[in-house]
Amino acid sequence: MKNLASTLLLGAAMLGAGATLAFADDAKECTDGVAMIKAEIAKKPVKATLDKLNKALKGAERELGEKEYDECVDFVNDAKKAVKG
Repeated sequence: MKNLASTLLLGAAMLGAGATLAFADDAKECTDGVAMIKAEIAKKPVKATLDKLNKALKGAERELGEKEYDECVDFVNDAKKAVKG
């Protein structure tokens, strides 16, 4: 019984550590993505692409402020798709 409790505790700790690492990765990807979107906007793309980039930037910055990094990354991915055409 003691082994089971130890195993469960270790598993929970590893899961928590993995979630923290994923959270940190999303936070970095989010902030890097916001910078990328701003750089692409500075290149003055065609209007259709610019509109998509501005929408993605607005959403990404909002989610960054709310610390919803996974949702921010979704907006960054939308911006990447817009740039690729």
